[in-house]
Amino acid sequence: MPIAVSRSTALVGVCLALAALALLGQRLAHAGAASKPEVVAAELEPVAEVPARSVLVVHVVGEVRRPGLYRLRDGARIADAVHRAGGALRDADLAAVNLAAPLVDGIQVFVPSLVAAGAVGRDSGASSAGSGAAAGLVSLSSATVDELDELPGVGPITAQKIIDYRTEHGPFASVDDLDAVPGIGPTRIEQLRELVTP
Repeated sequence: MPIAVSRSTALVGVCLALAALALLGQRLAHAGAASKPEVVAAELEPVAEVPARSVLVVHVVGEVRRPGLYRLRDGARIADAVHRAGGALRDADLAAVNLAAPLVDGIQVFVPSLVAAGAVGRDSGASSAGSGAAAGLVSLSSATVDELDELPGVGPITAQKIIDYRTEHGPFASVDDLDAVPGIGPTRIEQLRELVTP
């Protein structure tokens, strides 16, 4: 037999059911929100600067114990590269190398020989009586690129600059004229003073 429910009781029952559903929905909404990961935008680092290389690769040759390619940290000096190559040999002319110069990726570090510098002077210094050049010295006004390249601290590029200078300005009047050649400074002139002649 059907149960008779008054209108007011039915209305109260419906309100209670709606309130229960509202509470249940609110709890489910909070539970769903808690299980979802919070999305937070991460701050981006500015990309104005390109990160510096942390490793340099250099080629060490000449009067060192273990010539070859070496990896060194960024900020290393030529002295570090020579040390990595086992150190200089007894005949190395370290005065011709700027050991304090910073390394650059991809360069060649050349440690010349004192013996080779003396041999260059003997081989290339044969002077004629009319030249007035002292025997055993390399003539800045007539030496070839190869002869100049053998001098300590003078590579093929600097040797070519010396020849270009004398082609443009004429023969060297003194060893001090080397100061006008790009890439040669007072220290290098003093190293070459006993090995060359104008």
